[in-house]
Amino acid sequence: MRSFVTALIRLIMRIFFRRIELVGLERVPRQGGVIFAVNHPNGLIDPLFLLSFVPRPISFLAKAPLFRYPLIGFLTRALESIPVYRKQDNTKGTNAETFDRARSLLARGGSIAIFPEGTTHSDARLRELKTGAARIALGCGCEETIVPTGIYYTSKKTFRSSALVAFGDPIAVLPAAIGADGEPPAERVEELTRTIEDGLSEVTLQADSHAALELIERGERIFSGDDEQSLADEFELRRRFVEGYHYLREHDPGQLAELEALIRRYEIGEVPARVSLPEVVIAIVLLPIALAGAVINYPTYRIIGILSKHLTDEDAVVATIKFIASATLFPLTWIAYAFLAWWLIIAAPLSAYVALRVFEVLGDAMRRARPVAAERDLIRARIFEVGEAMERPT
Repeated sequence: MRSFVTALIRLIMRIFFRRIELVGLERVPRQGGVIFAVNHPNGLIDPLFLLSFVPRPISFLAKAPLFRYPLIGFLTRALESIPVYRKQDNTKGTNAETFDRARSLLARGGSIAIFPEGTTHSDARLRELKTGAARIALGCGCEETIVPTGIYYTSKKTFRSSALVAFGDPIAVLPAAIGADGEPPAERVEELTRTIEDGLSEVTLQADSHAALELIERGERIFSGDDEQSLADEFELRRRFVEGYHYLREHDPGQLAELEALIRRYEIGEVPARVSLPEVVIAIVLLPIALAGAVINYPTYRIIGILSKHLTDEDAVVATIKFIASATLFPLTWIAYAFLAWWLIIAAPLSAYVALRVFEVLGDAMRRARPVAAERDLIRARIFEVGEAMERPT
């Protein structure tokens, strides 16, 4: 069951996101107890990345109410998740039960994923980390490894955006002496929590305000508009941009205002990824199938968009709603069409994907024709100038 669920989710993730990259996968131990300490910007989507792409089985620490939800509850149980009992959830159970199950799994050489911020959010920085990961690791009674894991989205609410999963330097953990209360020493817990936070800071994009991150998101196509550039390079460019933003805000607000004006002007004519001539030719040939796919699937697509807007106003769970609704409503749509024409059971999902790729390629090709490449190059140059200015002594 686990293998089937994992394969299905991996397929859906590949469709939901246009591009997915993994960096530092060689840092993940293949044997022994491992704790993945992960940032949490995007609800249920975050754990699905680890489930789908980490080359070893992972159990998750998930809040207990999730086990009662119809579809999510099935997934959490199928993936051998460990319930976390929070006071605000009014569920029966204790932290001791959660920690005992997690420590037992680690002692058997298993792996678990923890979101030490405690909740999903859209803050510009990491939230203060809870101590649970450190307490579980130190109280395990065995040696294990903590792998800081950062998940980065180019636009986390947007269908067919891109995502990067970065695995940081492993943190080796030796067991600690357990006190009469069943807990490791508080000073070691605090020290290890700080170490985890430092590790997460190296693999996440952070700023001291939303203003910097919003400016970056508005210029997203500037940074990710080239398919030849890896998401890891884009991530580092954005980190550099954040540093430059803070530098300009303090030392040269006039230049910052000029850069913002350039980005606003750039937005009038966005430059997408490069598109080759063979891709355009293939897209044109497949256009009739794409049009059929659009007609068949567009109503369901719009319904999902409306549901995501009305069911939540939290950015961190929009993609979760879209993901679950897509995985549920599109198959139901295809089944409904299949009652009208049996051959649509194959044509509907195939044409949906063809429509998605054809309209992406044609849209990219049309926008690529706009004469704004010089604007993009100018903005990139300005960002690098900021980085060079930061490196010169003041």
